[in-house]
Amino acid sequence: MLTMLARARHSMPLCRLANQLPAANPRADAVFLTSQPLWISGAIIIGGGTLLAMLGPALVRRYVALDRLTINNEIAGFKFATFGVLYAVLLAFVIIVVWEKFSDAEANVLREAGAAENLFRLSQGLGDFSGADLRKSVAAYLKAAMADDWPAMDKGTVHAGGAAKQALDAIYRMLSVVNDQRNRAIVAEIFSQLDRITEARRSRLIAAEGAVPDVIWLVLLGGAVVTIAFTFFFGMESLRAQTVMTALLAFLIFSELLVVIVIDRPFTGGVKVPPTALAEVLADVESQPDEPR
Repeated sequence: MLTMLARARHSMPLCRLANQLPAANPRADAVFLTSQPLWISGAIIIGGGTLLAMLGPALVRRYVALDRLTINNEIAGFKFATFGVLYAVLLAFVIIVVWEKFSDAEANVLREAGAAENLFRLSQGLGDFSGADLRKSVAAYLKAAMADDWPAMDKGTVHAGGAAKQALDAIYRMLSVVNDQRNRAIVAEIFSQLDRITEARRSRLIAAEGAVPDVIWLVLLGGAVVTIAFTFFFGMESLRAQTVMTALLAFLIFSELLVVIVIDRPFTGGVKVPPTALAEVLADVESQPDEPR
């Protein structure tokens, strides 16, 4: 009994230490790889993964005789074909989804810029002072979106507040003041365009968080490991040929995983949606004089 209590006493710190260790988070790993330059992410994922896969056949051949591997080639081939098809379908589906989300993010930024430009055009119909104030407010929002939102989305620290939201709130407050009988029709349209900007910004912030959930990342990474490891247990007379085929399969799988990782977060990393459309509208707004027409 005393021995059991002593063992339990010594095991308690180990349990506490195990509970304090951070759990594996595939999304955090993907965010780290996405935030790196494309060549670094490619070297880690494709280069590192392919090199590790090339060690597999030699390691298995060291402990398992060739004749034992050759006996199971036919059965292993059927199982590998089934598993490979399932994983290929999942990987293709994920690539299509993240590519569509990336395209939607690009289109959403264009809609945001278009609505901001419409606000600038509609400001010409307000009074001289109200129109100039609206143009200044639109310019302040565009500057805040590029200076605050884009760096935050690039770092993965997205927040709905900030200078951009304050600029939008200022426009709403200003329009509430100038919404009189004379300007009611044009102010209604300005409110409509302002609502489009607000919705577009919200969609942009949500898209910046990525589209692939943690469970899909686990299946993708686990499926890649199992699919590649399957090839280690085929028996070929030429170990070099088997290693080359395994390397080619690993290169293909990790290349597709790199595509998913790079474009999953459309505002982060080397392949991202730039604020070019907003910058062009800002240049157009600032190029116009504010003198009475």
